[in-house]
Amino acid sequence: MDIYHLIREAYEAKENSYAPYSGFHVGAALLSSDGAIYRGCNIENAAYSPTNCAERTAFFKAVSEGVREFKAIAIAGDAQDYLAPCGVCRQVMAEFCDAEKFQIILARSLTDYKIFTLAELLPELFGPKSLQ
Repeated sequence: MDIYHLIREAYEAKENSYAPYSGFHVGAALLSSDGAIYRGCNIENAAYSPTNCAERTAFFKAVSEGVREFKAIAIAGDAQDYLAPCGVCRQVMAEFCDAEKFQIILARSLTDYKIFTLAELLPELFGPKSLQ
């Protein structure tokens, strides 16, 4: 996996962000198991609750095209700090990813980033195996 390329894709995705209310732009680049990259950006709504995060936008694009296996996601935004995914996004990741292997790359720049597994960011997760 080329981390630099994935982070660059997240920054490019951020450029399509629709954030007229918060002015806070976020991009995500989701790497599927077959090597394809799905970009997502945050999309705000005046009613707030229909707002969608960049990470979920990327996942929903991929899943809507039949992809169900993923390796990593890079997240980049306007903040000075690392942008961790919200709880709802983490739950979506838990639906489709191996928590011990899936990598979440939080980027402050192309060269300044941290990598976590989903298990580290969502311990004791509730996923498909929880229903068996």
